[in-house]
Amino acid sequence: MSITTLTSREFNQDTARAKKAAARGPVIITDRGSPSHVLLSYDRYLALSGGGADIVALLGMAEGADIDFRPPKARLAAKAPDLS
Repeated sequence: MSITTLTSREFNQDTARAKKAAARGPVIITDRGSPSHVLLSYDRYLALSGGGADIVALLGMAEGADIDFRPPKARLAAKAPDLS
């Protein structure tokens, strides 16, 4: 994996070059000499972020309909409030 560094100006003038470089590894984009952004391929982003599945997607899984889920009933006791 190679790391490429581009200035903001280079990135703005040649985004195709930046996209090709991102296929090989991260592209660091600098602003006035300091790193400000990182361009990654989508596959690399998913690998770093844990796959991209979120709770909404997981709850909407069609294959989840076959899961037998019966949580135990909560046993809560009501207490009289102390008004003194």
